[in-house]
Amino acid sequence: MLWLLIHDQSALLGKGGVAQEVSRLYYGWYGILRHGSFPSGDHLWQYPPGAGAVLLSPALLPGLTYFQAFVTLTLLTDAVIALVLARAGTRPGRSLRGAALWIGGLPLLLHIPLARYDVQVTAFAVVSLLTLSRSRRASGVFAALGALVKVWPALTLLGTPRGRTTRETWAAAVLTTVTLLALLTALFRDPFDFLRQQDGRGVQIESLGGTALMLARRAGWPGRTRYQYGAVELVGPYVHAVALCSLALTALAFALLLLWRLRARRWTPATPYDAALAAVLLFTVTSRVISPQYMVWLIGLAAVCLTSQHTAQRPVAPLVLAATAVSTVEFPAYYGEVIGSTWAGCALITVRNGLLVSAAVMSFTRLWCSGRPTPEQPGNPGGERPGPDTPGRGRATISAVFHPRGRASLNR
Repeated sequence: MLWLLIHDQSALLGKGGVAQEVSRLYYGWYGILRHGSFPSGDHLWQYPPGAGAVLLSPALLPGLTYFQAFVTLTLLTDAVIALVLARAGTRPGRSLRGAALWIGGLPLLLHIPLARYDVQVTAFAVVSLLTLSRSRRASGVFAALGALVKVWPALTLLGTPRGRTTRETWAAAVLTTVTLLALLTALFRDPFDFLRQQDGRGVQIESLGGTALMLARRAGWPGRTRYQYGAVELVGPYVHAVALCSLALTALAFALLLLWRLRARRWTPATPYDAALAAVLLFTVTSRVISPQYMVWLIGLAAVCLTSQHTAQRPVAPLVLAATAVSTVEFPAYYGEVIGSTWAGCALITVRNGLLVSAAVMSFTRLWCSGRPTPEQPGNPGGERPGPDTPGRGRATISAVFHPRGRASLNR
């Protein structure tokens, strides 16, 4: 990946366009952030205020250029994720498949992960999920840190077992969010300006709606592409309607996830992992933007799922890897074909998004089925296993087994 980043001037590697995200855009924002202000009025700045801390982090390595320091910190974060996954995989009842998926899957994106800060965001989500079984409060803190950088890590809290676990985890996340937002507001000017830049977003060519419009373009639709809001978007008739459809699908995805949480009666050690992957997949495929670096999130969450022997998402991981591989072909190698809506470009983006939709549907279906109680393992309404959080429940069950009338009741 480093070698590719050094030689990214090749036409197949984007003619330097991938690395310019750091050396120009991020570095420009870094200069503004250093003076105590967020990029106010910049329509490209669409990130929560926590992203500013990540973009300022290269200052921790003063002996390097901004680009060198950013890549170095990204590599270190990559190593942390691999080590955390490997450590989790060595515990009883766990697997090293998760670490293997991360180590082998991330290079499918070539050098893109090293020139974006999505690896850092994914690290917060991975650590949040893997610390849940040991420290609920720490899990909530890491989820909040990730959400302050790029929102989606908040979805890692969706699958926390109901009861004390959810209360403590979510309370820690809320407290961390409020505290850090207050701190950022005190230290920087315009920390919430990013909210004003969201309304103008259109339909990116790599999104699901963009795929439909690209195919319509081949059939005679008069729309065209334009670079705006940091992405190549489609403009023309019906684009606004497609964007509204994407928002409606996102709302539907949220409703389905909420319905799952309300109806689920069985939690396994892997349920929080599975719920996070299903949620991010659903929100990704219904988004108006599906950039290649989004695949970093999905690889990381799929890797977390595979650390557990109880996961229901094992068949989803190959689909995520396949979609990642096609994403690399689509960008940067043949991005010109996609922008021009040629048949080759349409075919690539249709295959990639088809794989993502298949993964999202399979992921949510398997999550839904895993939440149903089985005759051998009836679920409990609270979603938690008997233990320290549910005092007396285990003792009541044991006494019922050994008491003669209790046995008769159980037999009935």
